[in-house]
Formats: sequence, structure tokens, C-alpha cells
Amino acid sequence: MKLKDFQDSFQRAILERDDAILGDIPDGPRETKTNLLGIYRDAYALRLIEVIGNDHEVLRPYVGEPQFEDMARAYIAAYPSRHPNARWFSHRLPEFLRVTKPYSDRPLLAELAALERALNDAFDAVDAPVLSMADLAAVPAELWARLSFVPHPSATRLDVRTNAAAVWSALKASEDPPHPVVAKETTSLVVWRHDTTSMFRAISAEEAMMWDEMTKGVRFGDLCEMLATYDDPPSAPARAAGFLKAWLDAGSLSEVVRPD
Repeated sequence: MKLKDFQDSFQRAILERDDAILGDIPDGPRETKTNLLGIYRDAYALRLIEVIGNDHEVLRPYVGEPQFEDMARAYIAAYPSRHPNARWFSHRLPEFLRVTKPYSDRPLLAELAALERALNDAFDAVDAPVLSMADLAAVPAELWARLSFVPHPSATRLDVRTNAAAVWSALKASEDPPHPVVAKETTSLVVWRHDTTSMFRAISAEEAMMWDEMTKGVRFGDLCEMLATYDDPPSAPARAAGFLKAWLDAGSLSEVVRPD
């Protein structure tokens, strides 16, 4: 057998639990080849469990070590590694927890994993300029209605129905987490990277609507009109300016687009 063929067969034995390679290897002096192959398989699984745990430093202690290992092994079986970069291996964990029993009976788990994934993605996002209020100081007043804004590459938004944010914050501070709560309404979170730290904050439904439209390139004047239809038309421009200032202060915008 050629070396490349042997390597491919060994990889299938580890990733797909294909035992065909046992016909091409001898028993060891102290262990059978079946046991030796099992050691490699278990070592591979333990490495992936470590990867999942490193990506979910809050979820892991919240679930508990034995339960986390069982959950991770179930995830490995459901979503075998297909990417050479281990950074992306646990990317589908929120989806897995959301649809797979018994974890789907605890919706906080999927949302806690989704929050951690968003924070990890924010940390790994590409570098880009951070827009500041000073960058807008020279913009003539007559152009403001036609400005549009570009979010920072690290910035994203997600909706949660549980108190995953409060649980994450408590565990990160080494405090006892609150009991799980599932609300009737969703809470919107914006996640972004400030300097080298991933952060998040809860935002109102109105701000979430404005954020979503802003990310589509909607101009500032149109955003003000949307807020006017949302609630209290006279205060809409001030509310829009307040949201914009919050994004600038947080560093979650990257660019302003002026009209041609």
C-alpha cells in the first residue's frame, strides 16, 4: 500500500470509524491493533472536546464537566470535523443544541453557545478603521440626511429569548448564575470588538430595527423617518442621533458613506 493510501485509510478510521485499516496493520507487542486504534480514536475525540471547551469557556462550567463531555461527544458524532482549522469546528454547536434532545429542552444552552460564538467571531474579525464622532464633525449639516454608515466587521446582532446574557455575565464574573428564564419577547444584543476585547450589550427593539436598517445602507434621513413611524414622530431625529452616538462611542461603526 502506498503511503498516501495508508494515510487516507487511517484518516477514515479516525474520522469515520472505518475499520478497514485493521487489515493492513499488525498487533502491537502488548496491545491488539483494535485497542491501539481505539486509543487514537479516543485521543482525537478528546482533542476535539478540548477545542469545544476552549470555545465555550462559560457554557462548559455551566453545563458541568461530565455532562459537557457527553454533549461534546454527541456533537462530534453529529457534525464530524470537515475543516482543517479547528477554530471553526464548534461553529454549529448552537444549532446542534437548539434541535437535539435533551439539550433542546433547555433553550438557554443554545443561546449561551450562540453568544459565545458571536463573541469569538467578533474577536477574530478582520481589522478595520473605527469611526468616531470627530470623523463626522466636518460633515455639513445639509448632508446628514443622505449619510449612510458601515458597521465594523466585528459587529453583529442576535436575538435571544432567554437570560443567556445575564448567565454569561455572572459566570464570567465567577458569580452564581441566575435561574434560566425564557421570556415571551426576544431581547436583541449587539456584539462587537472594542480594541482587543469582545463585548455585547442589550438594545431596545427600536434600536435593533434601526441597526438592521443601517447595516443595509439605509440613509440617516430615512432612518429618522422610520423611527418617526415607530413611535413619537417629533422626537425621532433626537432618538436616531442618540442611537448613532451610542454606536460611535462603542466603536461599532467603521465608515461613513457620503452622497456622491
